[in-house]
Amino acid sequence: MDLRTIKRALISVYDKEGLVAFARGLVGHGVELISTGGTRRALVDAGLAVRDVSAVTGFPEMLDGRVKTLHPLIHGGILAVRDNPRHMDTVVSAGIGLIDLVVCNLYPFEKTLARTQSTEEEIIENIDIGGPSMVRAAAKNFRDVAIVTSPEQYDEIIHELDSHGGDLPLALRQRLAAAAFAHTASYDRAVSDYFGRYLNVGRFPAVLPLTFARRSILRYGENPHQEAAFYVEPGVGRACVATAEILHGKELSYNNILDLDSAFALVQEFADPAAVVIKHNNPCGAAVAGTLSDALSRALLGDPQSAYGGVLAFNRPVDAATATLLTEPNRFIECIIAVDYEPAAFELITTRPSWKKNVRLLRTGAIAETSSGERRNYRQVGGGLLVQTADAAKEDAQSWKIVTRRHPTPAERNDMRFAWSVCKHVKSNAIVLVNDQMVVGVGAGQMSRVDSVHMATRKASDRAIGSVMASDAFFPFRDNVDLAAEAGIAAIVQPGGSIRDADSIQACDEHGMAMAFTGIRHFRH
Repeated sequence: MDLRTIKRALISVYDKEGLVAFARGLVGHGVELISTGGTRRALVDAGLAVRDVSAVTGFPEMLDGRVKTLHPLIHGGILAVRDNPRHMDTVVSAGIGLIDLVVCNLYPFEKTLARTQSTEEEIIENIDIGGPSMVRAAAKNFRDVAIVTSPEQYDEIIHELDSHGGDLPLALRQRLAAAAFAHTASYDRAVSDYFGRYLNVGRFPAVLPLTFARRSILRYGENPHQEAAFYVEPGVGRACVATAEILHGKELSYNNILDLDSAFALVQEFADPAAVVIKHNNPCGAAVAGTLSDALSRALLGDPQSAYGGVLAFNRPVDAATATLLTEPNRFIECIIAVDYEPAAFELITTRPSWKKNVRLLRTGAIAETSSGERRNYRQVGGGLLVQTADAAKEDAQSWKIVTRRHPTPAERNDMRFAWSVCKHVKSNAIVLVNDQMVVGVGAGQMSRVDSVHMATRKASDRAIGSVMASDAFFPFRDNVDLAAEAGIAAIVQPGGSIRDADSIQACDEHGMAMAFTGIRHFRH
């Protein structure tokens, strides 16, 4: 088992959660405590005897706290190999006290960076120097020293000390060292990314090391024979699936997370109360209204058959009226993601007999605007990785070019804006039909665009009459317009750019339809 007795611990932490109880547990095993600055004050205020690092080194903290533990009397005590006679002779002759346990978490660089109001000075001062040095030193010498980098490890340390009479086994020290090196690697990557802007590499550096923290092991991937896990990007502060709080329900699956991400991405497009229904990563319903419950009612009517077993997203707190609609008989919902839930609504949803354990509820908190430059999309291909900025550019519908003789009415313009927002969240070839600010038909993922038009108009049926149609890319032939006219569609919004644009414009004019070119394509492969 290769046990090591813990006699002396150096504690220097920014995150002081659970620290006092942990330190008391160490003292209960006769461990001497050494500490610095604010950590030492917190322990002393709790009534614990703590020796100041400056008393060990003979030097006070200096340079506004930038130099505290960077000293041979500290690092010699951490790095000395106990089984090496030369090391032990040096320790004795230099008067170095051995340190058996290092407890250190680092300045919150990533959190500081994520705060929009942080100044460059604040960001720089939150680059930890002494902390990573201690962590790496202790991790390197794991055969003799234990390194603790997270409050989540405290309970296990005390349990092992209790189980082994004040000793810690090698297997634990190895695991702690591995976690420590992963921690400093992630930390250094964040700092390196921040300074990468000075290398004139733009958004796409020559080398792209990625660091994601594992949040959970999933039951399986897209299919039961595939293993899967959910990793999150460190430092993400915006409202999203990765930062959402899971309030209720069964464990999320791989497919749940994909659908929740798509649903929340779409619902953020709208300023008015909005509801979105996602099925198999495509919207089958979306609507805005004066109230959230009305938006939900209209979204569910977009494709009632497909909505069964879907994933829902809301850009407002779910209220009691919305929850009442959600819990109607024969309604089956897999997951709900919303900015929040009013207490009465949460009670209604979570006490419905068939939903008590199953329906998953996620809370994101307030939605904040983000620019496309702040986010990158990653997609793995055989032997490589595709990287692009997110499709989140702000568009002004006033800049659209009306290319037909008939111009859209104000109501048609509103529906065209809505349809265009939904269309970019549909797998291409994408066709979306909207009538009175609600989706009435979607054609997704077809190899031929005209097949997507067939699918959308069939879904919409009579609701296509007077609706508008959005297409994520240009029409290669006029047959798309002819089919839309046959279904009763009144106006079309599309990027334009086909060598046969004139044919589509002529078809619209023949049918008395309005058409706008956006000049922007929204493929979603």
